[in-house]
Amino acid sequence: MTTEFTDALLGGAALGGIITFIMAFLVFILIGLVFMYFYFSLCWMVLAKKLGHRNAWLAWIPLANICLILEVGGFSWAWVFLLLVPVIGWTALIVLGFIATWRVYEKRKYPGILSLIPLLAPVPVIGGLAGLADLVILGMVEFMDRKNK
Repeated sequence: MTTEFTDALLGGAALGGIITFIMAFLVFILIGLVFMYFYFSLCWMVLAKKLGHRNAWLAWIPLANICLILEVGGFSWAWVFLLLVPVIGWTALIVLGFIATWRVYEKRKYPGILSLIPLLAPVPVIGGLAGLADLVILGMVEFMDRKNK
């Protein structure tokens, strides 16, 4: 065999390995996102039921789940139309989402400040832990009933 052929063969194998790794990584990310959406929707559906919302199934529908969170938090679902206003409207809707989540946590007798944990997501090192902590706290608020503050 010539060295050119061997180099081409090894280069192709390396490229194939890199492509396989990237595809596996993307599948892993996709499965993780699907799991997170399922968990998030389940948590908000159960929370809405526990707080007496009659359309708790809205938690499973994209955009409608934002309406549900706003309604359970004491706001009108119509605030979702802020999505049509870039930047300023999006920012306002995010703030309303945090306030609504704060209110829901307090209705379930948990400290409202726990709803602010996702704000730590951009912080290096602890950002990923903040996202995980937010999911754990959402599950606790959903499943664990507290008698008093």
